[in-house]
Amino acid sequence: MESLFVSTGVVALAEIGDKTQLLAFILAARFKKPLPIIAGILVATLVNHGLAGALGAWITTSVSPEIMRWVLGISFLGMAVWTLIPDKIEEEETKVATRFGIFGATLITFFLAEMGDKTQLATVALAAHYGAPLMVVMGTTLGMLIADVPAVFVGDKLANRIPMKLVHSIAAAIFAVLGMATLLGAGSKLGF
Repeated sequence: MESLFVSTGVVALAEIGDKTQLLAFILAARFKKPLPIIAGILVATLVNHGLAGALGAWITTSVSPEIMRWVLGISFLGMAVWTLIPDKIEEEETKVATRFGIFGATLITFFLAEMGDKTQLATVALAAHYGAPLMVVMGTTLGMLIADVPAVFVGDKLANRIPMKLVHSIAAAIFAVLGMATLLGAGSKLGF
């Protein structure tokens, strides 16, 4: 259960102010239909993070425990730094042909926006760290929904009231603690 709770919390915090949350604001403002947008976010996240979780599981079977400890520790520390850098959404990420409909436009833009994003990379690292990819994918998907669903419903009104710097600092601190704990051998009972 730890993998589920940590994955949910870390991604929910890291996602606040992230480009996919900004994308949720834009799609909600453009289409004004929350349910197909939320469904698109859910499916895109499940597919994207499912692939990331599978990669994390594969890494645990392919990399020695000592190398895994260093790679994961450094990855978590890198995520801590990356979380402190604010995201900006690029206009082309929001331009998807209207022939796909609201659900399709959301699905495609979210999936593409998540490729190589910090939450996708965090999913890989967390799945490798915990060795429980299904629980991690459930957690990271839940974290994405916790951050992005309110964005769909309340948009910019909520964003202006959230202390983004504080939220990003908390998420960065969690990643840093995970990184240091991993480097210091906290995952030794898990084999790395």
